Amino acid sequence: MKLSSKALLALAISSITATAYAESTSQDFVPTTLAGTSAQSEAKGFIEDFSLGGTTRNWYSHESKYRGGNFEYQKHGQTRTDRNRTNWVQGTIINASSGFTQGTVGVKTELAVYNALVLDRSKRDIKGGSNRTLADSDGDAVGQWSKLGLANVQFRVSNTTLTAGRQNFSSGIVDTIGNRALPSSFEGVSFNSEEFSNLSFQGGVFDRVSPRTEQSLSKFRSEYGNGAETDKVSTLGLNYQPLKSLKVSVFGANVKDFWNQYYFGATHELGDAQQLALTTGFNYYKTVDEGKKEMGEIDNDTFSLSLGLAHQAHSLTFSYQQVNGNEYFDYLHETNGIYLANSLTSDFNGPNEKSFQIAYGINMAEYGVPGLKFNAYSARGWDIDGTHYTGNNGRAKFAYDGIQKQDGEKHQEYGVGASYAIQSGALKATTVRATYVEHRGSEFQSDGSIKEFRLVTTIPFNIL
Repeated sequence: MKLSSKALLALAISSITATAYAESTSQDFVPTTLAGTSAQSEAKGFIEDFSLGGTTRNWYSHESKYRGGNFEYQKHGQTRTDRNRTNWVQGTIINASSGFTQGTVGVKTELAVYNALVLDRSKRDIKGGSNRTLADSDGDAVGQWSKLGLANVQFRVSNTTLTAGRQNFSSGIVDTIGNRALPSSFEGVSFNSEEFSNLSFQGGVFDRVSPRTEQSLSKFRSEYGNGAETDKVSTLGLNYQPLKSLKVSVFGANVKDFWNQYYFGATHELGDAQQLALTTGFNYYKTVDEGKKEMGEIDNDTFSLSLGLAHQAHSLTFSYQQVNGNEYFDYLHETNGIYLANSLTSDFNGPNEKSFQIAYGINMAEYGVPGLKFNAYSARGWDIDGTHYTGNNGRAKFAYDGIQKQDGEKHQEYGVGASYAIQSGALKATTVRATYVEHRGSEFQSDGSIKEFRLVTTIPFNIL
């Protein structure tokens, strides 16, 4: 189950994108030319451009299951149930980054220490921790822990950078996820090339993921599968802006013995937000099984289409999403590799599912309170049908458990949120975000019925 911060992110993108233009968005063609400057030619030096800073995040969540749902935890060797779960963690990142050395080939290093301090250590509250609070084998919270979140070396020629080690990476299939006290990161080698004015290329090969709430590295597994692991993920793609108003992304990925996945995304802007602006977003994924087919036979086409209207401070977004396949639309666990419009608390990604969302956002800067935003949304999913799922080639261990019971399942989700970013002073760029989400599912819908309140405060800081 994905968390409500993704809903807020989607709303924020639609609201910010639509209101950021004081004049009508140009529809002019953008010719592809060589980049006008070389980033490496402007390198200041390994020590001269050194920086030390980070963020600290206070992350609080309270969940309540209803309609018979319960969380489980162990006490005195017995399994106990409770409908509530609370997690409260302070996550701090200290990042040390050198500058690039001068010369034809620049070299840079990046090191980031991640630290988590658990503020609610009650076994009954955390319910074993899941991916929110790190817990030991007995279900007790690990009160304080640290790890290397980032540790890499980078090489740059002109506007092309090669990164080796533990790193962040962002694409429509493999993307760092940061909706907990600490974010995930990936171990491997990647490159980013921006040699052209409106065309860039990205790629990477990764063998491990550093999870949001774990100290060690893990093999990759899927978000909705039943435990199969893989130790190689390869991805390659490009970002292109053919028009000033149009941006597209195309990526492919091979997840060894899981699947080959292909992604296409496009965003188009039209009009003037001071009068009326339209933002159109389209996302499409094609997933097919690969190699040993550890996730079973997969042939899945999933897409979303969103239309966002903006007038001054107000935005209204309509999103339709559809899964064409007898299994979940699945993606890699501990990544944000799902750029679908209706990926909210629920991903609305059940077999053959259709869903629709309407979202409203208001930016109070138009009313003299810059940094303050409110949003609300409602989403419904229907026609979930897993009855045609054929399993996993006889290896039920890694099948999508329970999917064949889903016959006409449906669900609905509502959410409201408010956020404020401090505009000046010692705490400039500090953000406070509060959200409330309620999700209700039918009997065999996988996400169940749950309510969640979340309060997240993120404070950036500079040391050097």
